[in-house]
Amino acid sequence: MILAEMEVFHSRAIAPTRRVALGERDLPISPAPGFGGILLGGVVAAHIPVLDPELFDDLDRLTHQLEAGHRIRQPRLRHRLQTDRIGLQRSVHRLRGEGEAITFELDDKGAPAHHILAAVYAAGEVPVGVRSAVMATLRKAMRWTGAIDGSLVAHLSGLARHHDWSPEAHRDPVGWALTVLDLATGTARPNRRAIQRRFRDLVRDAHPDHGGDIAVAAVRLSELREARRILLAG
Repeated sequence: MILAEMEVFHSRAIAPTRRVALGERDLPISPAPGFGGILLGGVVAAHIPVLDPELFDDLDRLTHQLEAGHRIRQPRLRHRLQTDRIGLQRSVHRLRGEGEAITFELDDKGAPAHHILAAVYAAGEVPVGVRSAVMATLRKAMRWTGAIDGSLVAHLSGLARHHDWSPEAHRDPVGWALTVLDLATGTARPNRRAIQRRFRDLVRDAHPDHGGDIAVAAVRLSELREARRILLAG
């Protein structure tokens, strides 16, 4: 199942010009960063290790300028953004969900700056109300040094790493945490005391001493701890 998708058009590696254009996009970003923001972050994280270090400052500056809605002068990162796609090569990046697993499916054609710029410019076009959160996700991706796998998905969505969280947990960690702790959704977040009290009650009910399966209890307790962490950190 495709959770998010972005099409990029760019110069070929041997072309004398450096150009990039955005294509079709399906980037769900509500609640931010959503699967769309995670895909954009994955594109950045996958290509940032081979980007010329001299361009890092310009890239960081560009994210803040787009976040603020400034008009962007061209070229940036030595590449020019355009709308014309004639003569450009096509790449497609996807975020896929299969059961509990979420994986990146990233094209490797073109130069790293093509794909990083496409992700940043795409983030600059999301609605103002969520743009800051999506840009913050891209800046987290710029600092990533690990594998492009589930641990990156967890990092970008704010979940603890090295656990097979459900796709819903990655899409909306706060909503997922409220559901896990059986707290009201769609209203103001419960206060710290209410969260701690509900957590203690559910941990007591889930404990193996109450006759439950040990393996099931371990998963449930892990979910409860992560849900509490998310809500107390917000």
